[in-house]
Amino acid sequence: MCRCRPALSTAVRALSAVLAPFVLLCLLAPGPATAAVASRIKDLGYLEGTSPEPLLGYGLVIGLNGTGDGQSNDFTVTSLSAMLERLGVTVDPAVIRLKNVAAVVVTADVDPTAGAGTRVDVVVSSLGDASSLEGGTLIMTPLRAADGTVVLVAQGAVSIGGFNIKSGANNSFRKNHATVGTIPNGGTVRQPLVGRFTAEGQLTWLLHNPDFGTAAAVAAAVDAVFGGGTAIALDAHRVQVRIPQEHRMQPVPFIAQLGELTAVSDAPARVVINERTGTIIVGQNVVLKEAAVAHGNLKVEVKTFYDVSQPAPFSRTGQTVVTPDVNTQVQDHEAHVLRVPETSTVADVVGVLNDIGASPRDIIAILQALKRAGALQAELVIM
Repeated sequence: MCRCRPALSTAVRALSAVLAPFVLLCLLAPGPATAAVASRIKDLGYLEGTSPEPLLGYGLVIGLNGTGDGQSNDFTVTSLSAMLERLGVTVDPAVIRLKNVAAVVVTADVDPTAGAGTRVDVVVSSLGDASSLEGGTLIMTPLRAADGTVVLVAQGAVSIGGFNIKSGANNSFRKNHATVGTIPNGGTVRQPLVGRFTAEGQLTWLLHNPDFGTAAAVAAAVDAVFGGGTAIALDAHRVQVRIPQEHRMQPVPFIAQLGELTAVSDAPARVVINERTGTIIVGQNVVLKEAAVAHGNLKVEVKTFYDVSQPAPFSRTGQTVVTPDVNTQVQDHEAHVLRVPETSTVADVVGVLNDIGASPRDIIAILQALKRAGALQAELVIM
């Protein structure tokens, strides 16, 4: 028997009864009486040539309290032996014990405009089977850019923000992740990258979320202050700005003023689904066309009970055996047919999803079906 429900109200229904223990997060679209919120240009993008440069290095952490790599890590033994030889100490690798030493990979991100002597935070991650880097010290480690150039030199005490205690009989207590740590200001720039954010009197803003509408809005905001033709939206990602002649010798004040200008960002209608956690994000401008949804739950439960069958008292031929008793239950709940009205706001979409009365995982399947039917007017992104 089908039960039909009337069209839904545009008010947002209570989410807690439907979504526990999962989460449904919705970014409410502005209503007709609410103006779109403008953002600063420096929050919408960044200057070309200023993105951090990743650096990578390999080193050793010493001074560990018996939590270092085991003897099976040949690369740690070889690295320690080579380091001692560079210091003028020759040691047979066969006699080296690694309980207090750990091989690590050292990473950092450096501003391409950073000059020599700039201090940078570095991250130290265990490469072998060390159980903890607590109390260790990274010895001098060069960090290289993608082209092999040594840009940074790192050294210092490793901070892990936790601990890992083992006390025998497989008893242990751990707080936070003990095999990855940081060295605040542990790296020093030796070879500047000489990054450039201006070229031939121009600079380019790169949008965090490429969109033609946002790019056009940013260019219009710049032209409104500095005159027409100052900014050109090259594509959905790049906005090129011509530096006025009076600012070309010192472009930093001009760039600072540019960053404070505001523009309204735009984005395509998008629904993001994380099937692993049951999280659903409904973005702005999502529209549902009219459709009908039938939702029902089929529940199959199989339980096995074990009984013991024993022979009669004083019997010499019988045996005691365990016999399984399998019990199967099938519950097919009555399906509900819901008319989905045409919606134009996120509030309406939330109301539709809540009125279905399904769990978030069921809603995910319903959204996928609505997209396949052409009723969901949005991009469906599954993480």
